[in-house]
Amino acid sequence: MTTVAASTHAAAPTRIADPTPIGLICLAIGCAALVPIAFGRSLTPAGLQTAAIFCLLFGAGGQLVAGLGNLVNGNLYGATLFTSFAFNWVVNWWALDRLSRGQPPDAGIVFAVDVCFLVIFVVFTYGFGFFSTLLMAFLVDIDLLYAARIARHLVGGEWLGVVVALCTIALAALSLWIAFALLINPVAGRPVFAFPGPAYAPRRREREAPTAR
Repeated sequence: MTTVAASTHAAAPTRIADPTPIGLICLAIGCAALVPIAFGRSLTPAGLQTAAIFCLLFGAGGQLVAGLGNLVNGNLYGATLFTSFAFNWVVNWWALDRLSRGQPPDAGIVFAVDVCFLVIFVVFTYGFGFFSTLLMAFLVDIDLLYAARIARHLVGGEWLGVVVALCTIALAALSLWIAFALLINPVAGRPVFAFPGPAYAPRRREREAPTAR
């Protein structure tokens, strides 16, 4: 997401250090807490409450820090993605806490919000393709995760739960890879963690034809 900031706001210096790695590492930790539950494990009240606190502190807290930090630095893409994700992680905390008390959230409302999130992330996927294929792959994984959640609501099937779990693992792995690339590559002075360039380039505006005098 540093790439995004540099591309869209090249003239404006950052006011604080890039908070993107914080958000990504916290995202990976939040995902790790959800993996056992996604595979049908640790569904006890203690397991659900343990995952809930990780979702609140790392998922929501880390994403919010990254979102607000990117906003301060003038990075609208990173700020929008991280901030919206932060509030979604608060909902994850709330949902897990209710589940631990035997009070599941309303499935219809969750489904409607999942559809809205999928639309948002599909558009973000296209946008991030202008900056890096790695960032685009990050968003594609999120798209697949939400598509699997929606399909599970519509048609059911335990195999879709496995897809959600695998997408969650992939999301954690991609988050760590991008975070390590942003942290380690500048220190090492070489691409220890590969961070490929754009998937495609924006269309160049044609120069206006000179008007006859």
